Amino acid sequence: MQTLLRQGTRMETAVFALAVLLFALLWFAGPAYAGADTTFNTALTKFSDFLEGSGGKVITVLSLAGGIVALASGRFSMGQIAIPVGVGVGAGTGIPIVTSTVTATI
Repeated sequence: MQTLLRQGTRMETAVFALAVLLFALLWFAGPAYAGADTTFNTALTKFSDFLEGSGGKVITVLSLAGGIVALASGRFSMGQIAIPVGVGVGAGTGIPIVTSTVTATI
């Protein structure tokens, strides 16, 4: 019986400590403002410029070359044609779409 009472006391103490911690976190939490941080703007600009410019073209050409090599190996599938096209479209127009969506959401 003593063991049972001791375990009940531990459980009550743990629940009480958890309740106090939760109250403190909620009471002392400060406001969070989305979109005010500009830490990664430089990296985002460089990466976006790279993908929209020469980097996107290089990635598209490499994807097309991989598709041509796969075609030359004798196994044909529509993915060998569709993937380079999708990569080109994604690199050319995907970045502005994603950027505008994220900016509008935030």
